[in-house]
Amino acid sequence: MSKIQASKNPVQIVEQSRIAQPMGTTLDRFIKNNQDQFAYASGELSQLLRDIALASKVVNREVNKAGLIDIMGALGSQNTFGESQQKLDVLANIRFTRALMKGGEACAIISEETESFVDLTNHGKYVIAIDPLDGSSNIDVNVSIGTIFSIYRRKTKEGTPISEEDILQRGEEQVAAGYVLYGSSTMLVYTTGFGVNGFTYEPTLGEYFLSHPDLKMPEDGKIFSVNESGLATFPAPVVNYLQFCKAQNYTGRYIGSLVADFHRNMLKGGIYIYPTSAHAPEGKLRLMYECNALAFIAEQAGGKATDGVQRILSIQPKTLHQRTAFYVGSKKMVEQAAGA
Repeated sequence: MSKIQASKNPVQIVEQSRIAQPMGTTLDRFIKNNQDQFAYASGELSQLLRDIALASKVVNREVNKAGLIDIMGALGSQNTFGESQQKLDVLANIRFTRALMKGGEACAIISEETESFVDLTNHGKYVIAIDPLDGSSNIDVNVSIGTIFSIYRRKTKEGTPISEEDILQRGEEQVAAGYVLYGSSTMLVYTTGFGVNGFTYEPTLGEYFLSHPDLKMPEDGKIFSVNESGLATFPAPVVNYLQFCKAQNYTGRYIGSLVADFHRNMLKGGIYIYPTSAHAPEGKLRLMYECNALAFIAEQAGGKATDGVQRILSIQPKTLHQRTAFYVGSKKMVEQAAGA
């Protein structure tokens, strides 16, 4: 009898390693275990995060079947900025609004897709600012898109009408912020002011699992993300910085989906810049439901975010859909780009 033993089937080896590998901590369990970190640990904020996670699962399902049913392309209408609304923009806005209304923890919603805020006329304690589907025009070409959200605690007494004081809060007053990236895998990344954690969606179980604990953005990097179509009218410091990046053989990467560009730079080190220009004299991105959330996450991960002059989180918004220039990413790169 031969002493040579038959090798294990490679498929069996893979399957055995899969069986042995633990799934990790679910989002629900993580929220519950860390609830005492919240300034107002009475359960509402925890439930609010769960409501957002639930809506993101529904949107993820719609995004993944977009090519199979008629929800791709433009709707034929425009949002408050005169931008063409995509069908998925409207659908995602409906999904998140319904989830937040039913949850009862949010008293008002600020959305890119609505001209004014939505008063939910309840006794909720939190105001939500949300871009339901950032980069949605990319869905037609199967490029990653995302959701961005900010959570603020209302300032006026519960049961009274929502006021400007509740809505126009500075970014530094956020109690939580996060984003969902719908890509090759779906990820939810969020912070409550105690670091940043990332969760990957496991669709067969319908659960988010902790996959990127305590995320840290590299202090420096070699990736720059900018739409150079307006280069001729960019501020001189930005033009000079881009020339520096190219001279150093840095890598230019621009997806056109803010969440995707930000997520890559946070993991690998880099900078995202959307400066003022002749086309966008005040900047293009919205302070309340795009920049504030990502600035909060960046700072919690060790990065930095400015408008080229001041810290994003210190800006007092004057209008609901206020635009701003946006420099966000690795601390050293942002400081150099802004001329600090």
